[in-house]
Order: sequence, then structure tokens, then C-alpha cells
Amino acid sequence: MTAVPAPVSSTAAGALSAFLRGVERRALVVAELQCGDPARAEQTLVAVMRAFAAVASDLPMAQWPGRFWTLLGQRQALREPTTGQWPPPLAALGDMAPLPRLALLLRVGGSLDEGIATRVLDVDEEGYQRLLATACPRDANGQPDAAAWRTLAEQVQLRIRDLPAKRLQQLAQPSAPAANNQAPAPSWRAPPRDERAPASGKRRRPNTKPRWRGPVILLITVAVLLLAALGWRHWQGRALTADGPLPEGVVGEAGPVTVEALPASDVRPAAGGDAQASEDAAMLADRDYPLLAEADMHAWSAAGGPLPVDESQPKPTRPEPVGAALETSAADE
Repeated sequence: MTAVPAPVSSTAAGALSAFLRGVERRALVVAELQCGDPARAEQTLVAVMRAFAAVASDLPMAQWPGRFWTLLGQRQALREPTTGQWPPPLAALGDMAPLPRLALLLRVGGSLDEGIATRVLDVDEEGYQRLLATACPRDANGQPDAAAWRTLAEQVQLRIRDLPAKRLQQLAQPSAPAANNQAPAPSWRAPPRDERAPASGKRRRPNTKPRWRGPVILLITVAVLLLAALGWRHWQGRALTADGPLPEGVVGEAGPVTVEALPASDVRPAAGGDAQASEDAAMLADRDYPLLAEADMHAWSAAGGPLPVDESQPKPTRPEPVGAALETSAADE
């Protein structure tokens, strides 16, 4: 069965396209050097990209690299022995077994860390290290040749950098139809189309109600409530003015207000008022009356209390020097 990509949003489609554009160059070189056949490598990579695009929308973006390289590494074309052709600088790859060669290419070409590489190869960390040790070139004494390893890695990186852009454009082209009655397979970059038939059923009529009906109904409701409130107040006023017992706590009108003139006052001024005024005048005319303001001071002196220091005189702001006092004393003697 062919995986059909689910419709995704424009943002997710843009992220997917950017991810595949960033990984397709390294993936194509890894697949080509693993198979030894450029045409077979391109077919394998296109199939992997379509399969990845079908499941990428259901995965977090952090899991995209692991899933993509796992889909590529699990392809039969990259696992089975092949009689391919390799360029002279990379002829040593043809002498390796498929798994050690794939481990080396994932390391120097795919730039994968050990976690992703072990999942792609379906081995543990020790098995991954053994595969790299098996793929490492050897010198004449059978020891690992570090210089040959660096040369091999540089050649793989150079092939990735020098990969023609035309080959990458061919990956985006739809494949040719297998038969006359079959349509060409779409490119992995083509956005998925939703070809579902439109749902059958009666067509819903648009809402033809005028928009002014809502505000009019609201205004009518408010007017009715105001009229009801005014009628209630009027009825309460009439009920209070009507004859009959008033409810408890309600003060009613007792009748019209009458105005009457007050009777003349018969109150006369009390006798002796003028005598008190004359006594006050005599007290104020007494010449010793000002001494009453200092009565407390005179009482203190009469009781033998010390007199306060007279501070009414101004004090000198600059004291006389000590020498002047001594000279005055000497002169007096």
C-alpha cells in the first residue's frame, strides 16, 4: 500500500519542505555511496521522502531526523549486498560489508550522533562501535589507519558539497507513469490534495433575518419595563392617599397644614439685672483690678518662693576676654 500524506497546514508544509531540503543532499550521497548505483539511490530516496511526508504531521519536529534516517536505513536497497561502482577515491567502500559501510556513511556523511545511528542500524552502542571499527581502514600492519579514515571522510564531505543542483531538482519531479492508464506519481513536495466528495444534503439557506430586529426588540422590552415601573409607583401613591389603615412603619398625610400666629409673650426681664451690671462696671473701674492678672505670682512670692531671674535685659553676644577681667582686678588692688 502507498502511504497517502494527510492534508496539513501551510505552516507545517513549509516546515516539512525546509527539513527535507536541508537533509536531501546528505541523504542522497549516503544512499548513493551505500548502493553504488546513483539511479537506485534516487528512487530509494524519493520513496523515503514520500513515506516520511505521510507521517511527519503526526510527529514532533524533534523526532523528524530520527524517523527520516530510520526510514532510509531500513530500506532493502541499503541493506542487501550489491555490486555497485564507486569512484576511485572511495573505492574502499566497495570492499566493506553493507552494515559497516552504512555505519561509516551515517557517521561521516549523515553526521548522525550515536543515539540516532544506533536506532537506524538497530544495534546497541557496543555493536555500533564494532561496526565502525570494522569499517575503519587498516594499514600494512593491520592497525587502524587514522590518515586513511580522515581521507575517506574528506572525500565523502567533498562529494556532498559538490553534488550538482540538477540532481536535487530531479528528486522533486514526479515520476513517470508505469502504464498508459496510470497517472504519474506526484512529487513529495507537491501539497496533498483533499479529493473527498462534497457532502450531500440540502443546502442551508442563509439567514435572511434583518439585523435591526434585535435592537428593536431590546428597546421595546426596556420601554415596557419603564412603563411598568411608573405604573407601580403611581399605584403605590394612590394607595397611600386613600382612606384606610396605613401599613406599619408608613407615615401618611394627616391633613392640610395650618398656620397660626403665636400669642404675645408675657415674659418680663428679671429684677436685679441692672444691679449686676453696675457691679461689673465698678469692678472694672477699680485701679487694683490689673493686679488680679498676676494674683498667682503674688501668691508664690507671699509663700516664700524664689523670685525668677529677670531675663528682660539683653545679654552680651560677645563675652569679655579673661585677660580683661584680670587686669581690672589688678587695678582695683
